[in-house]
Amino acid sequence: MSRIEIREDRCKGCLLCTTVCPEGILIQGDKLNSKGYKVIMCDPAKKEKCRGCAFCAEICPDGVILVFKTKKEK
Repeated sequence: MSRIEIREDRCKGCLLCTTVCPEGILIQGDKLNSKGYKVIMCDPAKKEKCRGCAFCAEICPDGVILVFKTKKEK
C-alpha cells in the first residue's frame, strides 16, 4: 500500500497539495505546528486510497510530504 508521511514542522498550511491529489486524501487539519500553522493531514476515511503518484510532494514548496510507493507485483 502506498502512503505519505507529513513533516508537520515544515508545513505552512498553504493547501497546494490538497488541490492536486487525485484521490482527495489530503485535508487541512485542526492541529497547529510549532510555528502556529494549521498543518495538512490525511483524511482517515480515504488514506487507503493513496496511489503514490507524488503530485502532492512535487507541488509542495517546503518539502513537507514524503511519498512511499508500493511496488506492483509482476
